[in-house]
Amino acid sequence: MVKPVHCNYKKENSMDTSSKAYKLLSLIAISGECCKDVYPFLSLTDSYREKLMTRLKSDGLIKIHYKDKLRGIRLTRRGKDLLLSLSPERFSYYLTDNSETNRPRSDLPRRLRLQQASIAYAMLQCAGIPVYPEEKPALFSGDPLDSGKITLPLFYTAREWKDLGVETIKINNSRSLGILLCEDALYVLYFTGDHPIKWEYRTELRLKAFLNYHFKQDMFPELCRKNTEYPIKALFLGNPMESAVKLMESNGGYQKSFFYLDGSFDFMHFLPVSMEGITILKLLCTPALQSALDTLLLSDLGPVNPDLGLIHDALKGTTPVLLSYNFDMLRLSRFKTALSFHRITGHLICFDFQKDTLQSYFGNLVTIETIDLAKFERRFLH
Repeated sequence: MVKPVHCNYKKENSMDTSSKAYKLLSLIAISGECCKDVYPFLSLTDSYREKLMTRLKSDGLIKIHYKDKLRGIRLTRRGKDLLLSLSPERFSYYLTDNSETNRPRSDLPRRLRLQQASIAYAMLQCAGIPVYPEEKPALFSGDPLDSGKITLPLFYTAREWKDLGVETIKINNSRSLGILLCEDALYVLYFTGDHPIKWEYRTELRLKAFLNYHFKQDMFPELCRKNTEYPIKALFLGNPMESAVKLMESNGGYQKSFFYLDGSFDFMHFLPVSMEGITILKLLCTPALQSALDTLLLSDLGPVNPDLGLIHDALKGTTPVLLSYNFDMLRLSRFKTALSFHRITGHLICFDFQKDTLQSYFGNLVTIETIDLAKFERRFLH
């Protein structure tokens, strides 16, 4: 006999806000439409997920939207009313008026973008990064902020910064899903899937200039004074890991309308949509952890040789070494170009799950040393 799933709520007006049912409904609310790819990040096993979905559908809280061969999960009116009654401060922004999350459209490109956002939000939450309005300061309200009392990292959706009004018109077409504020950098988040996304160089450059002004000079001047090198970086989520090669080898396509390594950002990191990607995300958000890992990895290597004529982090004998675990595509591309130009080989240090992708990209230009991800997680994250 199959045991029923207990969602811990009465049908009318209550729900356990620590339950997985509530977490799933919350994610649908802020995304507008979810897809099945979010389940692993919510710790929903296949068997539990099927029972949970059946229960939520039978109670009239969610519905399946199927069109153009794309299946998605949306809230019903009843589901929205339940969430608004439970936490208006969390959901009013997303479930009122004519917002895209409250009244999602049915055209395929917009639906894909909503589902991509749901995956990104799920990954951020899985990494312990605040996403919901009541969990973070209202940066775009116009009220003064005490940046010294703000705990980072924090994530803000693209819609939140676009609420600033007329000055954001020129960046409305940006492909960014939002911004991730960390202690040592601001990351602009993009979802690329398994192929290069549409890309407009000037728009993304304007976005970078906009963020540079508002965050460095307006909202977080104290933070940036403490860290004068506070850079604005791009962070791409893709699936599978091998799709990073497509991004690094892309020439932009016809009229340069797709992504390529154009230099719009000085750093362009890639994360796979997976639990391995969550580990890298935590690492990028924790400068002290990166520093500890770098120190460990470089301890047996020689210092950088400034006369070598290429970017590198250390020497293994006379061979230039590049730390590659943070998967900065721009840095990897420049390293490959320099190795080819100087007709020498290099050495990469990366996580084990990144090795095949890097080997495919570099070929015989490099040797690769790997970090055991499981051992790293046990030593540094638990």
